[in-house]
Amino acid sequence: MSTGNDAGLGIGEISSRSGVAEGTLRMWESRYGFPEPRRLPSGHRRYSEADLERVRIVVRAREEGLPLALAIRRAVALGAGPQPSVYAALRHRFPYLHPQSVSKPTLLAISRAIEDECTSRAPHPVLLACFQRERFYRQVQPRWNDLARTAQRAIVMADFPRLRRPRGAPAEVPLAPEDPLVREWILVCDAPELAACLVAWERPPRRRARRRFEFIWTAEPEVVREAARQCCKLVGREAPDLVDDLRERLADAPEPVIGAPLRATVELATRIVMYVSGEEDYSRARTPSRRPRGRSR
Repeated sequence: MSTGNDAGLGIGEISSRSGVAEGTLRMWESRYGFPEPRRLPSGHRRYSEADLERVRIVVRAREEGLPLALAIRRAVALGAGPQPSVYAALRHRFPYLHPQSVSKPTLLAISRAIEDECTSRAPHPVLLACFQRERFYRQVQPRWNDLARTAQRAIVMADFPRLRRPRGAPAEVPLAPEDPLVREWILVCDAPELAACLVAWERPPRRRARRRFEFIWTAEPEVVREAARQCCKLVGREAPDLVDDLRERLADAPEPVIGAPLRATVELATRIVMYVSGEEDYSRARTPSRRPRGRSR
């Protein structure tokens, strides 16, 4: 490895450590813009250790039988760092998603509709959620224990005091008080039978005003998959082993399922309308009679 202004890995070292021929690396760069080296004034390529790891991801994906273009897409997705805000990441990646302002009871009703539709349609989903505060999660923990029993993976984030992996329940991943996710309400259900997500950002509270959120929800598999990716990257900061196997699977585009997505979306939208139209009665029915002090989710 060179030093000084030449610091970095040369193409020969990338080739020897990854097993990919130099000519192949140049072809990938020319055709796919990957890997993208830094150029010295002399024109020589210089790569980072992160570039090397992305090349290795492509090699592994190709060994699994993935086409080169998809293998490179997987490597780029896995190599990108986590965004501190899932809400901001989706708004940036999918600018056509227009947020709406809603109250907490409305957001609660929509969340319940997605959870219930996930239970009825998706036997083994990947479930990821952010509850902001631990006390909000504890109020609905029995419900989430039921969801976790049939899920492929269930992970919740909140200001928990420590990382926990209770048996038969979602894994609990702590958030620091200054983490931007503490202001976000997230629910992601990623499954072939149903893809749905809700991502919201809580506005700063005003005196004597109801809690308000800017939120987006969608059943577009590509958007849901991106939300799942971002959540996994954020979980990986604290507990990488919880999501290492998921990250590579979620890096791929969701497989198309002919006919089913439209039907599932219509049924989910119908359930949301039903729950929101009776949001006050529904919220009262789902809220424990003995609440802890402070706000309830």
